[in-house]
Amino acid sequence: MVTVINPAHSMHRIFNYNENKVKEGVAECIGAENFPLDAEDMSLKIKLGYLLKRTELRKDVERKNVHISINFDPSETGMPKEKLMEIARVYMQKIGFGQQPFLVYQHHDAGHPHLHVVTTNIQPNGNIINLHHLGIRKSEPARKEIEKMFGLVEADKHQRRQVFQLKPVDVRKVQYGRTDTRRAIANVLENVLERYRYTSLPELNAMLKQYNVMADRGSEDSRVFKSGGLVYWVLDEQGNPIGVPIKASDFHNRPTLKFLEARFTGNEAKRLPHKVRVKNAIDMALLHKKTLPIDELIKALKKQGIDTVLRKNEDGLLYGITYVDHRTQCVFNGSALGKAYSAKAIQERCLQKEVPAQDLLPHPALKPSIGLQTQATPAAETKAASNDLQPATLLSGTGNVLDALLQPEHASDYVPNQLKKKRRKKKRKNISDNQ
Repeated sequence: MVTVINPAHSMHRIFNYNENKVKEGVAECIGAENFPLDAEDMSLKIKLGYLLKRTELRKDVERKNVHISINFDPSETGMPKEKLMEIARVYMQKIGFGQQPFLVYQHHDAGHPHLHVVTTNIQPNGNIINLHHLGIRKSEPARKEIEKMFGLVEADKHQRRQVFQLKPVDVRKVQYGRTDTRRAIANVLENVLERYRYTSLPELNAMLKQYNVMADRGSEDSRVFKSGGLVYWVLDEQGNPIGVPIKASDFHNRPTLKFLEARFTGNEAKRLPHKVRVKNAIDMALLHKKTLPIDELIKALKKQGIDTVLRKNEDGLLYGITYVDHRTQCVFNGSALGKAYSAKAIQERCLQKEVPAQDLLPHPALKPSIGLQTQATPAAETKAASNDLQPATLLSGTGNVLDALLQPEHASDYVPNQLKKKRRKKKRKNISDNQ
């Protein structure tokens, strides 16, 4: 069993996501705990209204809505609803949500059985259930106990790390003509928009294109662009739009340009602390390598949970590069990390020589010395960003790489004047040539 806890900004969004699945016939609401009525006796308005009334007790809290998924092994299909509800009740009790109102949905649109739970962390007295490290503190111990209690397949640690860190978006690639287009795109958007930190449309598309989806504003002279609209396309295997685009406003969660722009602003600060991890991963892959084909660099980064998306023009020339870090769920254009991580600079570093100008699109010059960088605070990252993120000095010796990555930031060489010892100049005696 594997559980994923996602705090959310909007109760409407996570509630509508699950209820729309019910309408489409790929999910069902199998229970409602701590509500005034049973699930089958409540209308949608009553379900949502009861949850919203609780969240209104704390208007000062930004994230007070919680969306939890409980995932079972593919071999555990066919479990009765009564058993699934009991598992959900025990789990919620063990993580401290036993007295909270929560809805349980069973989904049938994936290759493994799983539940979705919609709830809030606002208690009746207005106090908040702390979500910080809830997964480590309570969810993991609860998962292990429930596996033994109900005889479930135990989740292998290595396997879970690969599936839920390197590939955290649990959706199938959209293939035009094989699945319902709108529903498939909606599944991708639900798993990407709230989880990942991106600050521009190209960065978002670098993530979406891995699932054959693209957000598009249209050409500058198009009606969609002029009206501030946005559409979503399905892409074929070559990355070309096919079929008919769907307007953002047609999706139940309304992933419009206005919504995305608000995310762009908020994500900028949230992803700052995670820049160093991506830069160090790139530097480590290139360390001590005389030459490293860019394809090999991509493979090396993928082992670290980082996907590399290359952008080329019609002539096949590389003009952009984007890094998608699945472990921290952050997306960075190369230029956002610094000049040394841009498309042109990465090509030069891979070849370890100057690339002829005619082979590359114009780009600022590359700093010559690249090395591991220590983890910085958001404030330090902000300062570094304003200084073009100067690369750190290459670490000498062949010491432990992990020590290098985890070492604290070096203090400055500043010494107060009071502690400085004045050196007295020694007078040299003049020695005559006659002595």
